[in-house]
Amino acid sequence: MINGQFNLQTISSHFELKGNYRSSRKYDSGHINDTFLVETEKSGVDEKYIFQRINHNIFKDPTALMENISRIIFHLEKIHGQKDSREHLTIIKTKEGKHLHIDNKGNYWRAYLFIRGARTYDVLQNPRQAYEAAKTFGRFQKDLSSMKDKNLNIIIPDFHDTPKRMARLLEVIEKDPLNRAKIAKEQIDFVLKRADMVNTVEKLKTEQKIPIIITHNDTKINNVMFDDKTGAGVCVIDLDTVMPGVSLYDFGDMIRSSGSSSAEDERDLSKVKIRLDVFESLANGYIDGTGENLNDIEMSLLPFSGKLITMEIGIRFLTDFIEGDVYFKVHRINHNLDRCRVQTKLVESIEKHEEEMEEIVSSLKSQKTWKSKS
Repeated sequence: MINGQFNLQTISSHFELKGNYRSSRKYDSGHINDTFLVETEKSGVDEKYIFQRINHNIFKDPTALMENISRIIFHLEKIHGQKDSREHLTIIKTKEGKHLHIDNKGNYWRAYLFIRGARTYDVLQNPRQAYEAAKTFGRFQKDLSSMKDKNLNIIIPDFHDTPKRMARLLEVIEKDPLNRAKIAKEQIDFVLKRADMVNTVEKLKTEQKIPIIITHNDTKINNVMFDDKTGAGVCVIDLDTVMPGVSLYDFGDMIRSSGSSSAEDERDLSKVKIRLDVFESLANGYIDGTGENLNDIEMSLLPFSGKLITMEIGIRFLTDFIEGDVYFKVHRINHNLDRCRVQTKLVESIEKHEEEMEEIVSSLKSQKTWKSKS
């Protein structure tokens, strides 16, 4: 079967799959890569695999990317005791024993074993699911803290460096290649008014007041698999941006992507606001998942992290809009500008409720039986 421009039957024939190719279909909701579900069958037994075409315009060194992922999964296999555990992804190698296949058009392909009995959600269903997602991401961070060699390849330099994201935005506004800055004037003014906040985390990192650890860097709800029966978080997926980073960016992106009451590209901005019940569940789950790995400064800045990362993602959407939609996939006119508007509206809501969020974290911290690192 040919899915769009890709012949998955031919592509899958280069990988060590169990059984014969039976079918494939699009299986995708992400902004960057193309994802497909491939099914095989042998003697009445079926197997499922996830195939992905890596967007090498964004991830410019797929080999280095897969080296990171293979090292991470190898470490998780040692922790969880088996190669095909549901608690982590399982890489399917090519017939040449490699992690990637390059097709005749220069596309990079990888394959994972499909995780049965679990699924992802694009939209948060309830606060309990927020707790499970945050706990799973927190546990992922804690598991990777025991890696002996943490020098992973930097897949996207300065991926979470808010001051540099701001500097890039200013550069693009100045060039304004498509004359779009005037359309986005309200959003540009909003960001510039809050420019001082973008340095907070990077300053703490430079002063070594918060540690550099291995982080996921894309902690959206749809990057966690949930058990179909229990609803518990099973494992973290989409490891492309796993790199050295700081905890606050990961937790902040959970607030941004799951704590809002609206979709990321909602046009009705009256629907955009922070949900305090979801924030409490996220904070509770993340603290439980990371355990005592968070120090006092990280703990105190959990609410602020949501405001900061929301601003950062808003800056990225705004930059991409002005530059001509070259990074994020768009599906309608002004799609990235709509996404930016949602982010700025969410920043406003977090500002309004920040003191309440700080009180929630303080209360949760006092309930735990362990003490955070000083």
